[in-house]
Amino acid sequence: MSRINSPAELEEFRKGILSKRDPNKPCITLCSGSACNASGSLEVAAAIQEEIQKQGLGDAVDLRQTGCHGYCERGPIVVIHPEEICYFNIEPKDVPEIISETIKGKKVVERLVYTDPTTNEKIIHESDIPFYKHQTRIVFGSNSKIDPKSIEDYLAIGGYAALAKSLTAMSADQVLGEVKKANLRGRGGGGFPAGTKWEGSRNAPEPIKYVIVNADEGDPGAYMDRSLLEGNPHAILEGLTIGAYAIGAHEGYIYVRQEYPLAVANVHKAIRDAEEHGLLGKNILGSGFDFKVIVHQGAGAFVCGESTALMTALEGRAGEPRPKYVRSNVVGLWGRPSVLNNVETWANVPLIINKGADWFTQIGTESSKGTKIFSLVGKITNTGLVEVPMGTPLRDIIFKIGGGIPGGKKFKAVQTGGPSGGCIPEDQLDLPVGFDELTAAGSMMGSGGMIVMDEDTCMVDVARYFMDFLTDESCGKCVPCREGMRQMLKLLTNITQGKGKEGDIELLEQLSETAIEAALCALGKSSPNPFLSTLKYFRDEYEAHVKDKRCPALSCKELIAFHIDPAKCQACMICLKKCPTSAITGGKNLISIIDQEKCTKCGTCFEVCPPKFGAVRKISGEPVPPPIPEEARTIVRESKQK
Repeated sequence: MSRINSPAELEEFRKGILSKRDPNKPCITLCSGSACNASGSLEVAAAIQEEIQKQGLGDAVDLRQTGCHGYCERGPIVVIHPEEICYFNIEPKDVPEIISETIKGKKVVERLVYTDPTTNEKIIHESDIPFYKHQTRIVFGSNSKIDPKSIEDYLAIGGYAALAKSLTAMSADQVLGEVKKANLRGRGGGGFPAGTKWEGSRNAPEPIKYVIVNADEGDPGAYMDRSLLEGNPHAILEGLTIGAYAIGAHEGYIYVRQEYPLAVANVHKAIRDAEEHGLLGKNILGSGFDFKVIVHQGAGAFVCGESTALMTALEGRAGEPRPKYVRSNVVGLWGRPSVLNNVETWANVPLIINKGADWFTQIGTESSKGTKIFSLVGKITNTGLVEVPMGTPLRDIIFKIGGGIPGGKKFKAVQTGGPSGGCIPEDQLDLPVGFDELTAAGSMMGSGGMIVMDEDTCMVDVARYFMDFLTDESCGKCVPCREGMRQMLKLLTNITQGKGKEGDIELLEQLSETAIEAALCALGKSSPNPFLSTLKYFRDEYEAHVKDKRCPALSCKELIAFHIDPAKCQACMICLKKCPTSAITGGKNLISIIDQEKCTKCGTCFEVCPPKFGAVRKISGEPVPPPIPEEARTIVRESKQK
């Protein structure tokens, strides 16, 4: 491939790519992100290639292994174009039927399409499926259309047009002005306006500047940045290069987690291909602008998601935060101006340059513009990645897109913003999702994690869980974080174990106030959020744990007990056979009894008892009924039958 030396040559090359592509030719797109690969996507791809040849189709059909489609629990996912026929949970054994029936016979394999659980209706087209129908996928949408390893696929959908426009039709000031006008706020957590951050670096007197992609995604259950970097690496490279041009940087870094091997491989290939095509490196598109990108693999420390800790790690030192007497966009990497934004923020930049700030600001709320990608997980029917306009109510995300709570359970809370975020209760479900709105509710946007909880979730234990995570991930540099979180974890653990005492809640509040005021970095300052938000909305649960030694959600192991209701026991002996500690006694026609001294509260008996009987009860804060006398344990089945 010869180097592309101008925007005109870029457009000619793009036309050449499109001229070779027949929009009516059958094309099978197969999700091949990490989640689908773990579900067997690679085996499905091999089966498709083999079957195409076996059925004599040769070059008559294309297979495109794309990035993540978002609906991760239904993977591997196949979408057949141009009809947009969508099949879920594909296995290699399904492939011959797909090729013979849909590709050759133009028929739909109904057993593989989506079935609406509420109406039992079969939905054929991807865009009609509720999970996708209620989204606005302007950033994430290209993931399902292109092979991330193919620069030609990215160019075919208009890739690098924004870069060409920036370098040849706009000055650096104009690019910066467009991003500022769009009010693009950082998608990595703080929501700081990207244009303002860029401007600070551009105006800094130091001539050497850097741009950095933060792909150190450490939130439990979050994988938005990973999927973008895996599925559309050129979009991030394009946005990064535009940002470098705007501030006058000639070197950029992608700081990515070592645990993201597919993302690392795809971004390395994207960099090589962009350099070969003249879209990275020296004299990009003949503009005279030089820019190179270096990939740095992080060791997985959660604190390295914080800007100064990330830059310290990039410098080859231990990833620890430093005081922000001067912001890192002025004094950052190696003491030089450094613009750090996360993957999703950079991916928005080409869209803003191509379509304009006025288009971008039409989406979202007054203070939060554009869309946001969320990782929707937990006690939710549809798990996966969702992209919605800022301002979308939580209720719509959880019930329209997420499909509500499975098993007929009641919604209790949703935790947003990662481990340092907060929990939002049912009466706040109509809260519009935005940076300021979530902060006012006691939570935060964060990078976009969204964990849904049902009625069986203990909110005190939720706070303990996230405090445990944060304590483990603290770098230990400052006392309020290192010691404060350790003491908070100890208090919360005691409360969930029935050892809480009067004054513990107030002490937790004092420790929280100290951490917020005195901790060195954002991790320490935001660490009390899980406790403070759950206390704000679920104080009654804390008081029940402390005062009554009772867990209202029947979740905390040390505060619950299992009891077999003699009126409901049918002597089926399933619980007796499954009990791992032989704590249950019983027999044929004998009511089963749990020996509380032997019981480890594992819950196996509760899980295996047939629902139609419902004999095993979970109780908390009330005495376990005494064992019934031996002579009264017999179930007289004969009299019942008569």
